[in-house]
Amino acid sequence: MSLKVLAVDDSRTIRDMLRLTLADAGIELYLAEDGVHGLEVLGGIDPDAIISDINMPRLDGFGFIEAVRGQDRHRATPILVLTTESAPELKARARAAGATGWIVKPFDPVKLVKALNMVAG
Repeated sequence: MSLKVLAVDDSRTIRDMLRLTLADAGIELYLAEDGVHGLEVLGGIDPDAIISDINMPRLDGFGFIEAVRGQDRHRATPILVLTTESAPELKARARAAGATGWIVKPFDPVKLVKALNMVAG
């Protein structure tokens, strides 16, 4: 059974890289371009894991994670933050919002797939 993953990132380049990386790993990927769009897409799917950027227009990663955690059916869905940020206070804020893990861009495709399989397994 293949994993279902929702990835939310405002960078088309990153969305394309994720599409290639996860398709190669046989992961079913749903994409959204910001937090608001992410919540809309999430309304129609039940992902095994979610990947979210932090800095996005309309609704940033922190707001998106909090909104996801506010929904009963996604309270326990693993959320990996994928961002260029690496400041400890931002990691702490993401963890407080409900993030499961943190991956810094540029990401290593093998490590990302391994992390997804680990958190969603």
